[in-house]
Amino acid sequence: MRAVPYACALVVMAFFGVVLGWIAWNGPDRRWWAAGDLAIGVSALVLLRWRHRAPFTVAVITAVVTVLSTTAIGPAYVAYVSLVKRRPRKRILVVAALIWVAGAIYSAEDGISQQLLLAVTANTLSLVALTAAGLYLRSRVDLENERTKRRAEEQRHRRAELEQVRLNERATIAREMHDVLAHRISLLSLHAAALAHRTDLSPDEVRLAATVIHESAQQSLTELRATLGSLRDDEVTAPPQPSWEQLPVLLAEVRAAGQGVQITAEVDAEAAVPAQVGRHAYRIVQEALTNARKHAPGAITHIRVSGRPGEQLRLSISNTETRRPPTGHIGGLGLIGLAERVTMVGGTLSTTSSGGQFVLDASLPWEATS
Repeated sequence: MRAVPYACALVVMAFFGVVLGWIAWNGPDRRWWAAGDLAIGVSALVLLRWRHRAPFTVAVITAVVTVLSTTAIGPAYVAYVSLVKRRPRKRILVVAALIWVAGAIYSAEDGISQQLLLAVTANTLSLVALTAAGLYLRSRVDLENERTKRRAEEQRHRRAELEQVRLNERATIAREMHDVLAHRISLLSLHAAALAHRTDLSPDEVRLAATVIHESAQQSLTELRATLGSLRDDEVTAPPQPSWEQLPVLLAEVRAAGQGVQITAEVDAEAAVPAQVGRHAYRIVQEALTNARKHAPGAITHIRVSGRPGEQLRLSISNTETRRPPTGHIGGLGLIGLAERVTMVGGTLSTTSSGGQFVLDASLPWEATS
C-alpha cells in the first residue's frame, strides 16, 4: 500500500515525460529545458518521502515547483491528497489555490489562449477529483480508527467482565472457606475442650477423641489447600459444594462432638430440593450450628425445616443464649455471608434475640419442577 502513492505519481510523471521527450526530440534547443523539468519532477517525487511527517510543507513545495515543471504535477497531486487526509480545511484551500495558480501561470506562456483554458479546466477538475479522493481516504482512515478504538474498548470491557467474574468467584470461594473452616475449627475446639476437662475418660475414649481431632484437622487442611489452590490458579474452580442430602452427615458429625441438635422436618421426602437452594440451606444450618457452639456452648439447637415445591423452603434455627453478644453487635462475617447467599437467590433472612433465645429465620425460593 505504501507504493501506491508513488505509482500514481509516476503515472502522471510518465505522461508528461513522454510529452517532454517528444518536444526534446523535435526541438534540440529545448533539451536542457526538458531535462530541468524532469530533474525538478524527480526531486518532488523524492520529497514525498516526508509527506507524512510534514504534509503541509511538502504539499506547498511541490505545488510551487509546478510553475517550473510539468512532471512535478504528479508528486504535487499525491502530496495534496495526503494533506486532505490529515489537515484542516484552510491549509487544504491554500495548497489547492497554489496548484491552480501554478498551473495557470505555466500554461499562460502564450497569453490567454485555448491551451490556457483547457489547462485551467483540466486542473480544476483534477483538484475536485483529488479533493474527493482525499476526503474518501480520510473517511476510510477515520472509520478504521473508530473500529480499532471500538475493538480495543470491547477488549477492555471483556477483560473487565472476566476480571469481575474472577473476583466474584474468588469471593464465593473465600465465603465457602469461611463457612467450612469456622465449622471445622469450632468442632476441633469442642473436642479439645472435652479432652482437656474430662478426667474420667478411659484410654480408649481419649484415643477416640484424639483420633477425631486428628481427622478433623486433616479435613480442615485438605479443604484449605483446595481453596488456596483455587485462589492462586485462575483456571481452577472451587471444590465440590455440599448438598441438602448431606445434612444428616453434618448433624451426625456435630452430635458426635457433643453438640445437642434437634431437627423437625415438615418437607415431603420425595420432593427434591434444587441444588442451589439446597447448598445455601446446608450452609445456613452449618453456620447456625457454628455460631451456637461459639455463643451458646452446651445449649441445644432446634432446627425446623418446612416448605414445598412452588413455595418456599423455610428454616428456623434457635438456641438458648448463654453468652450475651457485645453492645452494638450486628453480626459476624458468617451472618453477613449468609445474608449475601440468601439475597443472591431472592430469599430473606432475619435474626432476632429476645427472652434469652437467638432465632435465625430464612426463606429460600423453591421452584416447582415440571
